[in-house]
Amino acid sequence: MGLREQITEDMKSAMRAKEVARLGTIRLLLAAIKQREVDERIVVDDAGVIALVEKLIKQRKDSISQFEKAGRTDLVDIEAAELIVLQGYLPAQLSEAEIAMAVEKAITAVNASGPQDMGKVIGSLKAQLAGKADMGIVSGLVKAALAK
Repeated sequence: MGLREQITEDMKSAMRAKEVARLGTIRLLLAAIKQREVDERIVVDDAGVIALVEKLIKQRKDSISQFEKAGRTDLVDIEAAELIVLQGYLPAQLSEAEIAMAVEKAITAVNASGPQDMGKVIGSLKAQLAGKADMGIVSGLVKAALAK
């Protein structure tokens, strides 16, 4: 079963269990998937779904930080609940040690010699670590490794 089918099944189970918040988040994700399919006239595969989930997670994190600054704890709680549901659709996250190993391999693979090669290294890692690691952490590790 593909990721999209899993999301649809989760929507049905959330309907049966009358989980309103979870159902709303899942519907939001399905709407984003359908919107992308209509806009680009494609069928979104699992990698595309993961990319959309990552985008929605980033939006939730940005919203949470803005709501915290504004003192809106009620909205922070809603966004945090949506964030938890969305994170359930990402593959298992890599540890920082595993990410560091991948960074070292990528640096040697592209023959990176300094900070000017950061784009090449990140580009090669992006496809490999998509959905498995926070690219902010990856970027920091690449920057530190190339500064040596």
